[in-house]
Amino acid sequence: MNPVIRNVFAVIGGVALGMLVNMLIITISGSVIPPPEGIDPTDSESMMKNIHLLKPKHFIFPFFAHALGTLVGACIAAKFSASKPLVCALIAGAFFLLGGIAASMMIPAPTWFIALDLVMAYLPMAYLGAKLAGVKKEHG
Repeated sequence: MNPVIRNVFAVIGGVALGMLVNMLIITISGSVIPPPEGIDPTDSESMMKNIHLLKPKHFIFPFFAHALGTLVGACIAAKFSASKPLVCALIAGAFFLLGGIAASMMIPAPTWFIALDLVMAYLPMAYLGAKLAGVKKEHG
């Protein structure tokens, strides 16, 4: 298979599986740390009206979902790439970062969480995912 096509499929597969991990963690989060009374996490209007009721503990699972989804996605992208595994991992991480930026504009959250999430959950996790996939050093 053409290396470029294989790299594209590696990134797409990594992003898809990373999204699955993200969704699974978000799905179980309410059963581990239930939202306060009056908040329906599946209803964006309920979230916007009641965001002030959320405590820092309610942001633990969203952060881990973003970070672990990105980590898994980047690791898979790097592992299955034909060449440039670090680049493939970082491209997958960039997709997740773009999703995080979009989410931060649509879903209300405290500034501290948005900053932590955007700075730590995406590109650093993509780099770590590449390292976990065995990427040592890329050559030109």
